[in-house]
Amino acid sequence: MEFILSVFTTSQWIIVIALLVAVAVFVFKIGNWRGRKQEIESEIKKRINSQRATIKGQVSEQIAPLLPNFPYDISECRFMGKPIDFIVFKGISDNNISEIVFVEVKSGKNKTLNQNEKTLRDAVKNKKVKWVQYNFE
Repeated sequence: MEFILSVFTTSQWIIVIALLVAVAVFVFKIGNWRGRKQEIESEIKKRINSQRATIKGQVSEQIAPLLPNFPYDISECRFMGKPIDFIVFKGISDNNISEIVFVEVKSGKNKTLNQNEKTLRDAVKNKKVKWVQYNFE
C-alpha cells in the first residue's frame, strides 16, 4: 500500500482525485440526461396522441350525419362547430320547419360536455331561446 501511495506526489493525487470526481459527475450527468431524454420522448408521444384524438374527434363530428345511425336527415343539418356541432331544422327540406334541434356529437372516450355546451343545453331546456329579426338599411 505504501508503494501505491508513494507513486504519486500529493499534488498528483489531488489531480487524480479531481479527475475521478469529474468522471463521476460526467457519468451521472449522462445518466440523468438519458432519463430526461426518455421523459421528453414520452411527453412528445403523449401530445401527438392527444392531437390525433382531437383531430379524429373533429372529423367525426363533421361526418356524423353521414353515419347510418344518425337520427336526422343530413339535408336538414347545419354544421356549427362551436359552441354546438349541429343545428337541425326538421322539415326544412319540405319548407315546413316543425322543430329545431341542437346536436352535440361526442366520439371516443370523451363523453362529457364542456361548460359552454352545458350552459347552451340548459338554456334550451329552460326555453331561453327567442327569435330576433334584424333589418338594416
